[in-house]
Amino acid sequence: MSQNETIETILSRRSVRQYLSDPIPKDDLSTLLECARFAPSGLNNQPWRFSVIEDKEIGRQLSNLTHYSEIVSSAPLIISVFLDTVSSYHREKDLMAIGACIQNILLAAHSLNLGAVWLGEILKNKEEVSKILNAPDEFELAAVLAVGQSAEPSPGTTDRKPLNELVF
Repeated sequence: MSQNETIETILSRRSVRQYLSDPIPKDDLSTLLECARFAPSGLNNQPWRFSVIEDKEIGRQLSNLTHYSEIVSSAPLIISVFLDTVSSYHREKDLMAIGACIQNILLAAHSLNLGAVWLGEILKNKEEVSKILNAPDEFELAAVLAVGQSAEPSPGTTDRKPLNELVF
């Protein structure tokens, strides 16, 4: 397969779950959010909203709400992604748009040599997360992303199903 830089970024990105304590540079944070903002959405409604958490105490509080507490508590940056139910016109389409937005963040993080992981298990406590983050009532938690400089060796390749099992 002929590869270019974008394809290489997509194929080499892996979830990273262990981080150094170094803070994320503000320019990198701006880049992550700018890339998120350019995800596609139906009617260009851009239904995503973000809470950016760099405060370790808030990270600790959030870590108590998930089975993956060590990942959340160790991340120097947490981005909580919400669905703005007021700007939403079709829940399923808008959640897919938020998935594209999250993928943009993950790919941008990888291209900036940052590690990141998309955490969904914390959704079982989305009301508590929203309270901790003082999210408006019309914002519904869709995902939490942990971001930081990787403290683990490169995960390398992961098993993927062959295309003949995925295409019909």
